[in-house]
Amino acid sequence: MELDHLAVTATTLEEGCTMVEEALGLPLQPGGRHARFGTHNMLLGLKDGLYLEVIAIDPDARAPDQPRWFDLDRRAGPPRLGNWICRCADLAGMLRQLPGAGSPVDLERGDLKWRMAVPGDGRLAYDNMFPALMEWQCPDHPARRLMQRGCRLETLVISHPEAAALEAEIAPVLDDRRISFETAAPGLTAGFATPAGRRWLR
Repeated sequence: MELDHLAVTATTLEEGCTMVEEALGLPLQPGGRHARFGTHNMLLGLKDGLYLEVIAIDPDARAPDQPRWFDLDRRAGPPRLGNWICRCADLAGMLRQLPGAGSPVDLERGDLKWRMAVPGDGRLAYDNMFPALMEWQCPDHPARRLMQRGCRLETLVISHPEAAALEAEIAPVLDDRRISFETAAPGLTAGFATPAGRRWLR
């Protein structure tokens, strides 16, 4: 599998966008709505085929009949880098190796279609530090549609008290030198190269 994108979770989309734009010094672009989970997002194109997403509950959407993804039903506090998402060519096959990632859900936003593994309670393993897994089912990718602002992900540190166990689960299927694991309180820290220099999101 490969790193696909990062997600900043927020109580409101406005709060999340303000946090990211102040931290990175770059504007976000409109994303869209996810009817299945009652959420909406804004996006930032990154180099190397990646992108950054700010996601929050859409106050105008109907409440879903299952817990929302990214543990959004229980989130509180200021916006934060909350999840990392990896894509694979065969989600069903990957879930045989990583069954704790959840169950496949078919999703779409406009002409974008994908399947994503979502846990029944919306909460990923290791206090949401486990990667969300997905499989694109359309020829295009959101990153190719986004304006490039000269921003590149350089490092992603996944912290957790059981970081060694988490790394042992992920290492056989993911080889990415930008990603490292650290024994500490649960959290994500991403370092970016931007036109204004090195910037961080946590």
